[in-house]
Amino acid sequence: MRFMIIRKADKATEAGEMPSEELLTAMIKYNEEMIQAGVMLAGEGLQPSAKGARIKFAGGKPTVLDGPFAETKELIAGFTMIQVKSKQEALEWVKRWPPLDAGGGVELELRQVFEAEDFGDELTPELRETEERQRRQAIDNSKP
Repeated sequence: MRFMIIRKADKATEAGEMPSEELLTAMIKYNEEMIQAGVMLAGEGLQPSAKGARIKFAGGKPTVLDGPFAETKELIAGFTMIQVKSKQEALEWVKRWPPLDAGGGVELELRQVFEAEDFGDELTPELRETEERQRRQAIDNSKP
């Protein structure tokens, strides 16, 4: 089972404040523990919403809204993808998040990722084969 740990944005992340050396050290240690356990798939921090955009579609036509966005609790500052055996195991990893983050007041969200079998018969064998090929190609393209 794959899960995404979502690090919610706050005033500091939206202001572009960089983490301290102490927090970076703690996050790198946490990531290393997950890598050594074989559960971490990816993890990245995100730039503030001021450097981003929202794209809304109406009638199939996109409208681009440049950041920043006022409601920080709707934003994310980063993510970690993990692969574990259960939601409980994912929660155990989340509970180990470095307590230094956001001065001990970080907000995280845990979301399970859809797997091919979750889509039932609508994901035909042909669509499944195409999706698997695309996934392999995306991984290959991400390699330096």
